[in-house]
Amino acid sequence: MVGRLTITVGEAAEMLGISRTSAYLCARRREIPTVRLGRRVLVPVARFMTMLEGDPPREDDDGDAADEP
Repeated sequence: MVGRLTITVGEAAEMLGISRTSAYLCARRREIPTVRLGRRVLVPVARFMTMLEGDPPREDDDGDAADEP
C-alpha cells in the first residue's frame, strides 16, 4: 500500500510547530500548498516536503528574483 498522498492542514501545522489557525492563514496566503476536495482543504505531501526543502528566491539589486546557477 502507498503512503498517504495528502495530510490535513492540522497535521501540517503539527509538523511545522505552529497552530492550526496559523496554518490555515498560511494556506490562504498560499504559503502552504493545498488542494480542495469539496469542502476539505488538504495538503499534498510531496509539494509540502518540497516546499520545506527549498530555499526562498533571492532578489538581486533590481528587485527581480536571482537566477539559480
